[in-house]
Amino acid sequence: MTDDGPGSDPAYDAVRRDGVLRITRPDTEWLSTGWNGGRERADCVYNVSVPDDWERTDLEQYVDDRLERAGFGGDDSGPALLTGVDIEDARGARCGPVTAYATAGISNPAALPMDPEGKPDAEGDSLPGRVSTLEAGTVNVVVGTTRALAPGALANLVAVAAEAKAATLLAETGFPGTTTDAVVVGHDPAGESVEFTGSATEVGAATRACVREAVRASLQAHYDDGEFSLPESVDDASYGVSTDVRAAVFQPSVESVPNER
Repeated sequence: MTDDGPGSDPAYDAVRRDGVLRITRPDTEWLSTGWNGGRERADCVYNVSVPDDWERTDLEQYVDDRLERAGFGGDDSGPALLTGVDIEDARGARCGPVTAYATAGISNPAALPMDPEGKPDAEGDSLPGRVSTLEAGTVNVVVGTTRALAPGALANLVAVAAEAKAATLLAETGFPGTTTDAVVVGHDPAGESVEFTGSATEVGAATRACVREAVRASLQAHYDDGEFSLPESVDDASYGVSTDVRAAVFQPSVESVPNER
């Protein structure tokens, strides 16, 4: 397979069927931050849309059942993400050696105010938490490159994709993300070797562009029909959190260099 170019098919092809998006490239190594994530070698990765008020906890069985129902049960199953966004709102983008797909909804925003009202948590006490349902939210991003990435470069691509997702969401919605976002990145172990994927590299720059366009397009598809509306604040959202606690800032201590013996 060759890199994408104008008018070419994506190197990471995708099809929608029965609420499931299947993204395919043979013998890809994936790194997922989602449920049951980590590194995995497989031909496919999936984004599965769940219904409103979904409360299943047997995630493995649920995913298996959905893939079987969609006719993907016999495939070389790989990582799977779950989303409250309709798969019809999924959008893809390609640039050079990178293809990205996204589904984006903001019913459960995760705000990070720069001037929080809380007091510093100097004692490191555990903070109150909550488990958010998917509802109509979650921003899932899948990025694939035809390059063969070094282990650190593949891990760094998660950070590059997450940064691009956050920057796009801030510009479009005022929030950097939701409570249930996930990223999957993949590379071709047989491709041209690449040691780095920072924002100034070919793969990093292409990833940033692809994620920006795919997330923006999915947001437009999700909200332009009028069924859903973007929340103006966490309080205005169906679900969501704002990190109002302050962390205690400290400077690492200085230690003298041991005398050489």
